Amino acid sequence: MQLHADLSQRAVLDTHVLDWTPSPMPGVERRLLDRAGGEVARATSIVRYAPGSRFEAHSHGGGEEILMLEGTFSDEHGDYGAGTYLRNPAGSSHAPCSAPGCTLLVKLRQMHPLDQQRVVIDTATSTWLPGLVPGLEVLPLHAYGSEHVALVRWAPGTVFQPHSHPGGEEIVVLDGVFQDEHGSYPAGSWLRNPPGSVHRPWSETGCTIWVKTGHLPATLGPDGTPASAWP
Repeated sequence: MQLHADLSQRAVLDTHVLDWTPSPMPGVERRLLDRAGGEVARATSIVRYAPGSRFEAHSHGGGEEILMLEGTFSDEHGDYGAGTYLRNPAGSSHAPCSAPGCTLLVKLRQMHPLDQQRVVIDTATSTWLPGLVPGLEVLPLHAYGSEHVALVRWAPGTVFQPHSHPGGEEIVVLDGVFQDEHGSYPAGSWLRNPPGSVHRPWSETGCTIWVKTGHLPATLGPDGTPASAWP
């Protein structure tokens, strides 16, 4: 399957209106955002676990990155509530499940093989830092090579300066409305701005976004992972 697989192209989706598609495991469904490959694929998805559902034990050849949106997600390593950020590095394995049900953002096969740091951050209890302009707060989540991941909180009326993204930018709007000269993006929006793109973002009402930069080159590495994330 090739779905928004060309990383040099801009993509914008309202995830709330996408159809849920079944996974190989009963009770686990997905809203597909981008995908390059079959069942084993470089992929970005919103995944929903029904209460009591589970996924069989499996490994992550290219790593797994998760942001918990609702409910509680579990595996043999622990339980992860809403707001938890997880990184399971390339080569890791687990058997996930959810007793109460949950919804999560999942990115698969998009990590450098040498980025072996497992990350578990409870963003609900973490300390936010001042951003580059007044009204902006940042919660750094991970960095490796050119890749940077963070939550960014915009106070109402905050405006950022025009800037470019040499390695691209990916955004999920978690609450409020995020804006730039290309449009307005309410909660549930997913955006991918390609390498070299330029914009001037702001938020009239305020918002919180998950944002990842520096990971979207025009070409991929030999294993299908973004080459710009490689040192």
